[in-house]
Parts: sequence; structure tokens; C-alpha cells
Amino acid sequence: MQISFHGAAGDVTGSCHLITCAGRRILIDCGMFQGGRELDAQNEDDFGFDPAAIDVLLLTHAHLDHCGRIPLLVKRGFQGEIVSTAATRDLARVVMLDAAHLQEEETRRNRRHGREDAEPLYDTMDALDSLDRFGRVATYTKPIQLFDGVRATFHDAGHILGSAIILLDLTEDGVSRRVLFSGDIGPRERPFLNPPSPPPSADIVVMESTYGDRDHRTLGDSVSEFWEAIADAHDRGGNVIIPTFALERAQELLFYLREGAAAGHIDSRVRVFLDSPMAISATQIYRRHAEAMRPDIGAMLRAGKDPFTLPGLQFTRDAADSMALNRIRGGAVIMAGSGMATGGRVRHHLRHTLSHADCSVIFVGFAAEGTLARIIIDGARSVKLFGDEVPVRARIHTINGFSAHAGRTDLLDWHRRAGSPARTFLVHGEAASAEALAGALKKTGSDVRRPTLHEAVDLA
Repeated sequence: MQISFHGAAGDVTGSCHLITCAGRRILIDCGMFQGGRELDAQNEDDFGFDPAAIDVLLLTHAHLDHCGRIPLLVKRGFQGEIVSTAATRDLARVVMLDAAHLQEEETRRNRRHGREDAEPLYDTMDALDSLDRFGRVATYTKPIQLFDGVRATFHDAGHILGSAIILLDLTEDGVSRRVLFSGDIGPRERPFLNPPSPPPSADIVVMESTYGDRDHRTLGDSVSEFWEAIADAHDRGGNVIIPTFALERAQELLFYLREGAAAGHIDSRVRVFLDSPMAISATQIYRRHAEAMRPDIGAMLRAGKDPFTLPGLQFTRDAADSMALNRIRGGAVIMAGSGMATGGRVRHHLRHTLSHADCSVIFVGFAAEGTLARIIIDGARSVKLFGDEVPVRARIHTINGFSAHAGRTDLLDWHRRAGSPARTFLVHGEAASAEALAGALKKTGSDVRRPTLHEAVDLA
């Protein structure tokens, strides 16, 4: 009985953990590394295990850093079953197909610039092949017997639609262990999702530590600041660019833009553009899963009322429509991916907006080290975009209260409610946040470790 760590070990992205028990190999997530070119190269490396030997993959949720390398896993030989909630399955389809499309676009761009040997990490067919691997659908709190000696139970993580905490009950040679994977834990305050379910007790916890060193601002204060930032740019005659994660953050912002316009906090005539084909598709999926929402929001959807729309909202799927947005000189709110500005349409909007002092850029999510978002947030006076040095004159706002991750206080409480497990492995966090959380958890008596990439640990 063993666990090994093949991603999000000493870093935030690339979640991928392998359990070996009773002759079976169970993978928890298979995410993409995100950040600088060094991490891009890491995506091409060996997984640290044989993909063909994996029996089943349990997917906590559909963010790219948790599901983004599944098509590569399939391309390299994985033929097992993928188990997830229904909402995660639907969202993962959109995320993986979009990632494949971006890989193919990047390859075409590289070949145009003389790199004849350029190949995508995986292509659309690999993503489609991976969709065929999805099998049983998990329902919160209902155990699934995967194999003799291996049972999985999914619980609501409150992070994004369909996200899950996964408990594995393992038995081998008369030894039993309960191993709990936190996935990404959501905060208690959410506009349309339920708060995280109380975690079941466990012997061993594999736990995220993204914000292990700090708490967020209150959601109410963050929403007020968001409305004020939009109103300020509108008064100055400029546009607002919001680098937006397509899953959850885009839908949250649409929800609050709708509320702000209805309450008069922002001009109801403001033109809002959701300039992300993936976010548009994800929003449609959110509308289909009333069962995964808070009861009041679910009832609203079932009654035919849409919490994700507002006057002046326009969806821009086509690239030509996206490019046309850069001709608008004021009064527009443009939400586009990617959230860390590592790729996607938002980089084009930033190139046309950052140099204008009457405009604003609002960052509303985590920005990993080395990403363009982090560079701008840290105060860069200019940034390089598409070969041009672009001065940063726009007003920069960073609002972290929208985070889909629990803050330090909630993480400590979550760990306590998991029965103060004997062993804790901290993953999915930068060094400072993980170390700060480890210091606090050690006081509970838990044996706390921060595993390194590809490290294996005996659980028996």
C-alpha cells in the first residue's frame, strides 16, 4: 500500500497522485503544469509511472491543473476508467477539448516560425479518446466499490461545479487505511454553490495548501470593491479587462455584474462581453446542473430564471468578433481567458489596453509565480506581449476575495474536522503558504510532510 506524488508537489499546478493497493493502481487527478516555459516542458516529461498500468482515474474537478493531462495519459497508453461527478464530466469535456485546440494552434504557430518538428502535447482526437474513458458517475456521499479492497466516496468540495473531496477506503493484507484527498477546497461563502461538506475522518490526508498562509477578504467587501472598480473605469471613460478563469470565476462575475446592475452599483447600460468560447460553454453547462447548486439558485434555474445573464451581455465566440472588441474605446467590460494571462484572448486585449491610463485591469484570481498576471500584479512598469514592450499605464486592481479556494482559517478547520489525521501530506501550494500551514498543523500532532515530485511513501 503506497502513495506517490507526480504533480502539485512543491508547486500549485499539475495535481496527480497515485495510490497502489491490493494490486491495483488508482490515480487521483492528472493535471497540467501551468506557469513559465520550464513548467511547459514538464508537461512533456514522463509521468513518473506507466500510464498503461493505471486501472482507474478519480477526477476531483475539471480545472485544467487537475484534468489537463488526461488526453496525454490516454495518448500514452491509459485504458482504464475515469470516475467523476456528472458536472465534472461535462466541464472536463469542454476544458480538454479547448486545451487540445490551443495545443494545435501553438503547433501551427511554431511551424510558421520555422520549427518544422513542432508537435502538440496532444490533439483533439486524443481529447475525444479520453472522453470515451469516462465511466461510472459519482454521486456525493454514495460509496463506489472500485475493486476488492478499494472503495471511493465523493463529497462536495464547494470549489467549482461538481468538485469533490475523495475518500479512499483501502485494505491490503489485513491492513486498512482511510486516505482523504481534499482536491481543492472551496470557501464557505459562495454565491451559488453549497459550502464544502464536512470531511469524513481519515488516517491520512492529502491536502491542498494554496492559501495556507493567509485568509481572504470577506466576499461582501470584495464584491463592493469589484463594483467600485468597474464604476471608476466607466467614469474615466475607459474599458475594463478582466482575465477570467472560464470555470466558476466567469459565472461568479456574471452573477455579481447582474446584481450590481440591478441594484444600481454599476451603470445598467454597461456593455459586458464574455470573450471566451470555453467560458460560454461552461456557463451553459452550469445552467444544466441545478442539482449541484445551492437550493435557492437551483430553484431559480428550474423556474426559468437565469442568474448568469444581464442587460448588455454579449457572448463572443468567433475570433473576428473578439478582435473587434479592441476597437471599442470606452464603456466596455471584457472578460476573457486565461485567468493567469498565460494564453488565450486576454493577452490581445491586454496589449491594446495596458498602455491606456483611462482603462483598468481587474485580477480576481490566483496568479502563480512566473505568469503574466503575477508580473503585472507585482508592479511591472512594462510587459512583453507578442514581441512588443507594452507600458503598464492602466489602473491595476487585485481582488482576492473571489477566490474559489479556502483561506488559512477554513483550511485549518477542515483538517480538524477530518479527525486530526495522523499523517498529512501538503500539496498544491507554493513554498511559503505550504510551510506556514505545515507549522500550524504540526501543533495538532499530525505528522506533516511536504512531498517532492515523484516521491513514494509507504502507507502500511
